[in-house]
Amino acid sequence: MAIKERKKLGEILVSAKKITEAELQRALTEQKKYGEKLGKILVKMGFITEHEMIQTLSSQLGIPIVRLDKIDIPHEVIGLIPEDLCKNYLVIPVERRFNVLKLAMADPLDITAIDEISKVIKLEIEPCITTENEIKRAIERYFGLSSIMHETLEKIKDIEAMEEEGLIEETIMPTEAVEDEPVIKLVNSIISQAIEDNASDIHIEPLEKDIRIRMRIDGKLKEVPSPQKKMFNTIVSRIKILSGMDIAKSRIPQDGRFDVKEAMKDVSVRVSTFPTIYGEKVVMRLLDKNTALYGIDKLGLLDTEKEKILSVLKRPYGFILSTGPTGSGKSTTLYAILNAINTPEKNIVTLEDPVEYTIEGITQSQINPKAGLTFDSGLRAILRQDPDIIMVGEIRDKETASIATHAALTGHIVLSTFHTNDAAGALTRFVEMGIEPFLVASSVTCVIAQRLLRKICEECKEPYYPSYAILENIGIKEPVAFYRGRGCPACRNTGYKGRVGIFEVLIVDDDIRELVVKKASSEEIKSKAIEKGMKTVKDDAITKARIGITSLEEALGFIQED
Repeated sequence: MAIKERKKLGEILVSAKKITEAELQRALTEQKKYGEKLGKILVKMGFITEHEMIQTLSSQLGIPIVRLDKIDIPHEVIGLIPEDLCKNYLVIPVERRFNVLKLAMADPLDITAIDEISKVIKLEIEPCITTENEIKRAIERYFGLSSIMHETLEKIKDIEAMEEEGLIEETIMPTEAVEDEPVIKLVNSIISQAIEDNASDIHIEPLEKDIRIRMRIDGKLKEVPSPQKKMFNTIVSRIKILSGMDIAKSRIPQDGRFDVKEAMKDVSVRVSTFPTIYGEKVVMRLLDKNTALYGIDKLGLLDTEKEKILSVLKRPYGFILSTGPTGSGKSTTLYAILNAINTPEKNIVTLEDPVEYTIEGITQSQINPKAGLTFDSGLRAILRQDPDIIMVGEIRDKETASIATHAALTGHIVLSTFHTNDAAGALTRFVEMGIEPFLVASSVTCVIAQRLLRKICEECKEPYYPSYAILENIGIKEPVAFYRGRGCPACRNTGYKGRVGIFEVLIVDDDIRELVVKKASSEEIKSKAIEKGMKTVKDDAITKARIGITSLEEALGFIQED
């Protein structure tokens, strides 16, 4: 079925009594101002949900709904339409029958898209409808991998077909399987693609009947194509061999690591396995060794905040804390600080769990609780090594906090990480751990709270004007241009590429020390710091949206979650 005439979305929804005429007019007014598609504006304004919209279009126009996350589309069908057309028109090919192509569309009323694609592929188009998010996920899923991985999956399918026909034996021993060329290529291509996409983690997990492979890109897990479940054990065995694990042990967690050189990048891969009811889940953390070379300038600190940190580093002693949740970039910040103060005149020693990056000229050590090397025992030993600067991976208990505090008071610069929501909370948390308030006040010189937000893709960045309601929520009363990513091949149609830190730098001066000694609450300390000029992480998020580093949507998402 092809749609021969353009029907107006607004008219369809009003006639179906899904929105009112007044709501349509308000949405059309917004559309004239900001140029977005009407459907997206209606959803954004809360007049209708995306699912209600496609249900209505389906029933009113007789267009079937397709759930892309419930089906597997053959690679040869995906290849019928170029990637750029799929992204430009938000479509994905689903099925071919003779000269008819079933096409999933976010906007099945888009006659231009139907005509253009039909002209390119020389097939009749039969539109079906799904949500924009499902289309984007499908584009990421099917176009988000390199051609070598697609080719490898096709070879594996050929082998599986031969097994089913009895042409080759289905069951092979894991030790043989891990040397099988398709498995080696598949594992290599998964890792290569993750490195190319700047993924921080790869998740390979067994489900009841399938394998799910996901990559964490810019903080978000994205699903990628996966082979059939029967390949799972050989894939896991291959990864375990690479990382030096025992392939015979599958009922206990194991850890390992290996190094990869790919596309001019030197990457350390930390591997963790975990037994589940359907098999071993594997998570690989990818650590680009070049990150260890980052200076403070690369962190994304605004000039005023950077100068505060550099001024503290000029002092001969003091405790500098980087605080925030797991995955907020704390370790990267500490490595950048170490690079800033790493000179031949300084004896710098670290105690980490584990050592993520190696830095030339610095003595680095990793805790080993089984051998008796913990953070507190290691820190005591470091103090006998004539250190100038000490970096402790994390403050986990009172003992480590106490030793680190005394080290900072006896002529050493001490760096460490902590887990609190904001900078002021780190000071009160130390007191709650049992460290005397006067010791905290005297030793801690600076607390850096941080998070990570996605950066707007520079290839498709464009200005736009948010609605008055949104601007009023952030205290802006006049129209102001912000930026967003339109979506392009460079960012895989997400509008984002890379991440940037947002920071809250609290300098512990006399006023803050006085509050700490009095056991003031974190709210009181934070209020005083703001009064004295501290910008909060929320302030930094909005500032970075204003100057076009991140989007307002990303900044507001963080503010609402926090």
